[in-house]
Amino acid sequence: MKVLNLRCGHAHGFEGWFGSEQDYAQQSASGLLSCPLCGSLEVERMPSAPRLNLSGARDPAPPAAPGTSAVAVAGLDAAQQVQARWLRAMRELISHTEDVGDHFPDEARRIYYGETPARGIRGQATAEQQAELSDEGIEVFALPIPALLSDKQH
Repeated sequence: MKVLNLRCGHAHGFEGWFGSEQDYAQQSASGLLSCPLCGSLEVERMPSAPRLNLSGARDPAPPAAPGTSAVAVAGLDAAQQVQARWLRAMRELISHTEDVGDHFPDEARRIYYGETPARGIRGQATAEQQAELSDEGIEVFALPIPALLSDKQH
């Protein structure tokens, strides 16, 4: 099994697991690799060092500054930790909201005007539809959800 460090054209870093170097080359040449965060097909291999587990011992983590959280994902740099937290937040959002798809503007209005029970929803709306909702006092925001996390994977 080969674990390769990859990066998309938007600088999102991620790992790819392949059966062999040849598997990576075939998938890359066929355009089968995509970024799990943004779906970009522009993926490049990054240099990586081999992982050596010499003793199983680990350096102790430095103590957290007072008033800060000491949560960190082992082995990830700061940017990767931010991406990991963002993915967890997106999964949480998806698990606690209903995808109403293209009916988002209409459903948001029904909830706002009390025509249907209040609940968390997500879906698609054009910039014009978002502006119309805002003019009515209905606060919405755009949040891109990666295809990898979408309920409707293609």
